[in-house]
Amino acid sequence: MKPVVAAGVALVSVVGAATGLGAAAVLLAGHGAGGAGGEPAVVPPGAADVPIDTAPGESAPESSAGPEGSAEPGESADDRPGPAREEPTGDWLARTAEAAALPERALLSYAAAQLALTEELPECGVSWPTLAGIGAVESRHGTLDGGEVGPDGRTTGDIIGIPLDGTNGTAAIADTDGGEHDGDDRWDRAVGPMQFIPSTWEQWGADGNGDGAADPHSLDDAALAAARYLCADGRDLTDPADWREAVLSYNRSDAYVADVMDNAHAYAAGSRTTVTP
Repeated sequence: MKPVVAAGVALVSVVGAATGLGAAAVLLAGHGAGGAGGEPAVVPPGAADVPIDTAPGESAPESSAGPEGSAEPGESADDRPGPAREEPTGDWLARTAEAAALPERALLSYAAAQLALTEELPECGVSWPTLAGIGAVESRHGTLDGGEVGPDGRTTGDIIGIPLDGTNGTAAIADTDGGEHDGDDRWDRAVGPMQFIPSTWEQWGADGNGDGAADPHSLDDAALAAARYLCADGRDLTDPADWREAVLSYNRSDAYVADVMDNAHAYAAGSRTTVTP
């Protein structure tokens, strides 16, 4: 399978690399204008002012056990079982995908991740529009360069970022996965439809579809990992400050926060017939 190079989404900042928190792409000079203090005003999807059409769940084939967030010391992503899986109902999926102008198979991944976190960490309040907002910015829902998310949840072409070699405004991050996920045994590269750095995937990688493997190129797996990652540190993603900090932890850029928020709001608004002002 020929990899697709994600030219615009795999730039990692020195700040993100130093903290070890950045899951995906961050520009060194990526801070945009916004609200007070240069920060964009944030109203999270799922907050009172931005209600979402929440996915109703139904049982799907279960994996062997569940929940478990990030890896324990000495444990790899592939060692951890996924949660018992719920999926959105077929009627909701078809209707919402059409209304929100989202690929139906991608929406299935985002909504299933929301359902899993509703069971694991109901206090987090992560929403499928937030996950879809990140997926839109990172890889256009796995469709970069004409690809798509296949029926099994895996992208039809591996989406791999540029080398994180200290050039092009990136931090220098030497290889951490032996090229297993990114095909590069010298430098790390962000990988998959949610653009995880391999070292972050090692900690947060998840088996979202119950096939026994945590694969960053599977949107089912990557969406669940992203949801858990955003919910870390006890965050409440219906709270503006927590939502903003969660998205910044993914990519430390105010411009990125604004882009994710704009996309998330568009999906939330498109999925319902009336919008609260």
